[in-house]
Amino acid sequence: MTLAAPRATPGTGRRLIEPRPLRNPDVSDESFMGRRGWWLVAMNVLVPGSAQILAGRNRKLGRFGLGATLIGWVLVISAVVGGLFLRSALIPVLSNWFFLTAVQVILVGYAVLWIVLTLDTLRLVRLVKVPQTSRIAIPVVALLVVGLLSAGAGYGASVAGASRGAIDDIFGSSGPSVDPSDGYYNILLLGADSGDGRDSMRFDSISVASINAETGAVTLFGIPRELPHAPFSDGSPMQQLYPEGFQGQSSATCGWNGWMNHVRYAAEVCREDEGASLYPDAANHGSAPGIEATKDAAEGILGIEIPYYVFIDMHGFADMIDALGGVDINVTERLPKGGGPAYDGQPAEDWASGWIEVGQQHMDGDTAQWYARSRYTTSDWDRMQRQRELQIAMLEQFTPQNVLTRFNEIAAAGTVLVDTDLPKDKLSEFFDLMMKAKEHPVTTIELTPDNGVDEFEPDYAHIRELAHETLHPPTETPTPTP
Repeated sequence: MTLAAPRATPGTGRRLIEPRPLRNPDVSDESFMGRRGWWLVAMNVLVPGSAQILAGRNRKLGRFGLGATLIGWVLVISAVVGGLFLRSALIPVLSNWFFLTAVQVILVGYAVLWIVLTLDTLRLVRLVKVPQTSRIAIPVVALLVVGLLSAGAGYGASVAGASRGAIDDIFGSSGPSVDPSDGYYNILLLGADSGDGRDSMRFDSISVASINAETGAVTLFGIPRELPHAPFSDGSPMQQLYPEGFQGQSSATCGWNGWMNHVRYAAEVCREDEGASLYPDAANHGSAPGIEATKDAAEGILGIEIPYYVFIDMHGFADMIDALGGVDINVTERLPKGGGPAYDGQPAEDWASGWIEVGQQHMDGDTAQWYARSRYTTSDWDRMQRQRELQIAMLEQFTPQNVLTRFNEIAAAGTVLVDTDLPKDKLSEFFDLMMKAKEHPVTTIELTPDNGVDEFEPDYAHIRELAHETLHPPTETPTPTP
């Protein structure tokens, strides 16, 4: 395709028009004007601002657009290089409130600029001088393409805004940043229904994730919610109250039993000061006395240091599963959906709202929620195992591709789903560890009779030994050659 146009013929002393076909075309040649119009539209798409510089009378707009384009490409290339080779340094920048705000403003401004440049490019095309078919096709294509590209910039701006909001909501308050303990970051994972009636909330799911600080390998310790008489870690204020292990208390106003999921009651709910005297710094660190007391109990049970927690609100659990696109689970036992009067002796068929059938299933959020909760036809040990399956399945769904394509949905679900005291300055390190974790199978250790843990009189020395051997397996000493 050529843009050559007839040269001006010297006339009667008039000043010759400089033969530049893009800037000074022969408007009488419709075929040439059509080719010129398509070239200008293509340049506006590929290098915004170049059409104004080559064909416009006022080049200021073109220079501004071209400068913005070059800066945008430099930023994109820098982001790609950083994501590939400097991820640890890039994540603190991407989680910075001012940087995300600047990115959001820049992307919105660039989308507006692109629209202005497109409209000006259509003016330069001189649609009345192009062939009849191109008079409709050129503006339709130009506006369609710029609409898609501007929508992409708008999506990027919404991602920046969602990131800023999610980071502020989830990591607004955080605990002190600590180094790994014996080579591991240990995080208490709690699941329960919050919202209305939070004072009566009990932790339905209690586990500890131990993440190897070098390899990212994850070990999940499942702690039964009804584990009795948990010991507290040395130095814990709860240890001073219960030196022989956690005990229940009967009261007409606010009592509790000696189970693990009642520790919060004794430390927070049933105290007049709501536990402030026991854990005065909890609120400032994004935690609560009941959570800190549960941390201390988990430390005493497993014999490891647990500096952080993540609370998963089961009301938002289904939304997160849906945001991730669902999870794949192999169901081994038919399970009912919905609550019902199972304890009145009625069979599940009389009250179940639906069933989760046996076999490989791709579960949406509602189904996954009932898979985690259902306990009327199975034991608490089975329920713990299913919750661990879902935790692993969700981890597998956190791929870079999935996060990028569903970022806004994941961020929105995360702000409702998660409370944590993880510090912001650990985000890049934990992100790297999460990527490494996908290269290793997750080890699960349930503190149940299958692992030698008596459900009524647990041997906590045995549990601590089991945890230590799991995290620090003995290495075989090679036999010396004679």
